[in-house]
Amino acid sequence: MGRSGWLRAAVLGANDGILSTSSLILGVAAANGTHASILIAGVAGLVAGAMSMAAGEYVSVHSQEDTEQADLALERTELRTDDVGEHAELAAIYVDRGLDVPLARQVADQLMTHDALGAHARDELGLSEALKARPIQAALASAGTFAVGAALPLLVTIFAPEPQMSTLVSGASLVFLAFLGGLAAFVGGAGVVAGAIRVAFWGAVAMAITAGVGNLVGWVM
Repeated sequence: MGRSGWLRAAVLGANDGILSTSSLILGVAAANGTHASILIAGVAGLVAGAMSMAAGEYVSVHSQEDTEQADLALERTELRTDDVGEHAELAAIYVDRGLDVPLARQVADQLMTHDALGAHARDELGLSEALKARPIQAALASAGTFAVGAALPLLVTIFAPEPQMSTLVSGASLVFLAFLGGLAAFVGGAGVVAGAIRVAFWGAVAMAITAGVGNLVGWVM
């Protein structure tokens, strides 16, 4: 759980980098774009996507951090103005978790004597040091991993022969996505095979839809 913040942002960034860039490449290729125009679209997608991920993660996670700080400020006020009520509130939480009333009150008294705000942040609000919002960390993780992920299908595009480019890009991207899904599952302690299949399947769906739209636009134009 201590890894959940940066892991979520990193997996999202890398997955989006691979998927959005490969889909963009396949869409432009299906619309009969030239090799040069496909590369330009891919590079533009890498840069724009990395910046978008950084900005989006920063704003989103910063909003979460603002909410956490507002909740803590409210707890400080309540501890200052209603200490008895806050003791009772914390004791009630421990009773709900299975302690009898005398022991719950004793635990609440001792924890609030040690660190009243920390006890309420952890047990009432569900906030902890390991899980608190870190907007800069999330922004850097998303932008960096997006760029790395986007570079993979872009490199395949650079070196692939034009007639086989779409096949090689889609195949390589699915391999990258499956590896990423398995790696994320392994780091998070979940099932590796299920994680790999899930990411690869939805990646294939996304690329197929984008290629189909690109082919339709190329046919119309």
